[in-house]
Amino acid sequence: MSSSSKPSAATPEITKWHSKDGEFRRQVSSFRSLVETNPNAEFPAEAGRYHLYVSYACPWAHRTLIVRKLKGLDSIIGLSVVHYLMGPNGWEFASPNDVPGATLDDVNGSKYIREVYFKAEPEYSARFTVPLLWDKKKQTIVNNESSEIIRMFNSAFDELLAPEYRGITFYPEDLRSQIDELNEWIYDTVNNGVYKSGFATAQGAYEKNCLALFQSLERIEEILSRNEFLLGKRLTEADLRLFTTILRFDPVYHGHFKCNLKQIATGYPNMLRWTREIYQLPGIRETVNMEHIKKHYYMSHTQINPTQVVPLSNGPDLDTPTVKPAARPY
Repeated sequence: MSSSSKPSAATPEITKWHSKDGEFRRQVSSFRSLVETNPNAEFPAEAGRYHLYVSYACPWAHRTLIVRKLKGLDSIIGLSVVHYLMGPNGWEFASPNDVPGATLDDVNGSKYIREVYFKAEPEYSARFTVPLLWDKKKQTIVNNESSEIIRMFNSAFDELLAPEYRGITFYPEDLRSQIDELNEWIYDTVNNGVYKSGFATAQGAYEKNCLALFQSLERIEEILSRNEFLLGKRLTEADLRLFTTILRFDPVYHGHFKCNLKQIATGYPNMLRWTREIYQLPGIRETVNMEHIKKHYYMSHTQINPTQVVPLSNGPDLDTPTVKPAARPY
């Protein structure tokens, strides 16, 4: 039996995200191996060996795109981008001639991301998520957890990089405890909080998570009223993890996910300044595809938006000039 024709009983319902109590609970990633600098490791750092599968729409995948770009890994780690529309079979590949920005899978020849998962694990039965990092030599998935992929990209390939990228770190040793602390509550209440609000199917679950989300946005706004970035003048992993959610907030989460107590454009001036500053850093803009972002959410989540009508606004103008640091802030 081919991987694409596995029994439906083994395949999770793609758009059934909520639990019986109306709460959204995110799946724990299944593949958790690491690429390491040690040449004798199970997955040693090598140029051209690894391939990244992403969606421009997905904020978790977007993190990996950003770090790949800022660390100069474009020529070392390959890239495939799925169609923005997620249908009954999950993420699908498409020709860029048909869907600008998307790609075919020129590594595994798959039609769907699910086939890549089944190639790595024929009995795989969880969700078929992106990002995922593929090892072309061992023909398997290394990791599908975005937070771990960006840590690998941050340091594991440094010896292979051009000199100007070596030593760049978004997880500096002197700030690690502070970054970890920020990541913990921002992930729970903001990164995942928008989903816990938007995918809730009970009023109580929605209100609880939406209120927690905005309490954290107020907390972030206060931090950014004092700091250029979350931890001062240095751009860190904590900023990049938050950025991909805030970028999507006004055009998607405010309306589609009912996170509508405030907008970034009008309610959070310091967060808006911070978003613009990150967006305007060299390399960031090209990782943002607002067409994929909007069309994915509004057209894929038919249980929320059955008409699949996509709103016009892309959110605040992020190209508005802002005060930029004299040197690279990382």
